[in-house]
Amino acid sequence: MSGASTTVVVADAAELVVGPATGASDDTEPGEGPLEVLEDAAFAAIDGEVAAVGPTNEVVREYPPENADEAIDASGKAVVPGFVDPHTHAVFAGDRSDEFEARLRGKTYQEILADGGGILRTVQATREASDEELLETLLAHLDVMLARGSTTVEVKSGYGLETETELRLLEVIDRADDEHPVDLVATYLGAHAVPESRDDEEYVDEVVEEHLPAVADQGIAEFCDVFCEEGVFDVEASRRVLEAGTAAGLTPKVHAEEFTRHGGAQLAAEVEAASADHLLYATAEDVEALVDAGTVPVLLPGTAFGLGERYADAREFLEAGAPVALATDFNPNCHARSMAFVQTLSCLEIGTTPAEALLGATRNAALAVDRDDGTGTLREGAPADALVLEVPSYVHVAYRFDTPAIETVIKNGRQVW
Repeated sequence: MSGASTTVVVADAAELVVGPATGASDDTEPGEGPLEVLEDAAFAAIDGEVAAVGPTNEVVREYPPENADEAIDASGKAVVPGFVDPHTHAVFAGDRSDEFEARLRGKTYQEILADGGGILRTVQATREASDEELLETLLAHLDVMLARGSTTVEVKSGYGLETETELRLLEVIDRADDEHPVDLVATYLGAHAVPESRDDEEYVDEVVEEHLPAVADQGIAEFCDVFCEEGVFDVEASRRVLEAGTAAGLTPKVHAEEFTRHGGAQLAAEVEAASADHLLYATAEDVEALVDAGTVPVLLPGTAFGLGERYADAREFLEAGAPVALATDFNPNCHARSMAFVQTLSCLEIGTTPAEALLGATRNAALAVDRDDGTGTLREGAPADALVLEVPSYVHVAYRFDTPAIETVIKNGRQVW
């Protein structure tokens, strides 16, 4: 194939992170072990996919940079897969910065919610916003996420809590996916809270009988999530929602054990959810159940950081063999759009190494959103989503927390930032 036309060649990288170093292919279960890191390395992409990766002299011999649409000199720099953010609530309206001050004065998240704040306050603002306003805001958030290295982002609905607005939010996510370089993964989260003046059981009936059939007909959402937590949805109500979602063709996800041990992790294992997220209060029994079920634990240290809560224990999951994923949980209550900073927190607060954190923000995060096409790696055949860092080692992603170490973002084989 010498002389073949290519989309991009990135050459002479001081380090190039390919992905997990277990030797596992995408057809086998990847682990959470050390990364496969090549020195003086390059990759070439054709039609949005990695066509070759390896020593620079071998890659450029087959794919000469002068024939590429774009040639990037990565001398003295590290190259890593694009970040995957598998848990965000990025489509919303309104501002809740005053609740940050309220928490500093001692109010709990649950107390703010009980007073009509929190999720319910954002629901009101979101219902009143136009589709164009929601889209414009979401695109602006995605611009920031892209500049900070996220090339695939999961976005949940959940600030509608009624059929019409939930469908509107999913439509906005779909439009943003068409208009923005970042790949979006849509999740339906109608069971995010119980609307004001509604009975818990009555609202679950609405979710099961009205929302989910409409969401299935719309055909945008891939996942059905539920906030299984004390004061929100109990295990039985959550099970009803997830089973109805599965019947509607949506893969289950669960907000689990964020503020208390409420049974969400065991439920996630029972329904074989793609992921169980938060897990601050998960027990060893929960860890074992999730590993046995093949459910990816998604840890969100930015949430604990912003709320001043305890952190999840990544080591307990890693030592059990779980592919620990990381996410921002970006929402009006957790204004975090940087997966790089999440990796810093992961190393400092939940017990990962920089390698484990990077894997959690790339390949393992892709597993949490059922991306089995190599997303989160730079192996041959994978989507050509990569970050060129302005530093010589991937360790700087977590080490350098003042500003992202990202110089160039490549999405589907094209430089997009």
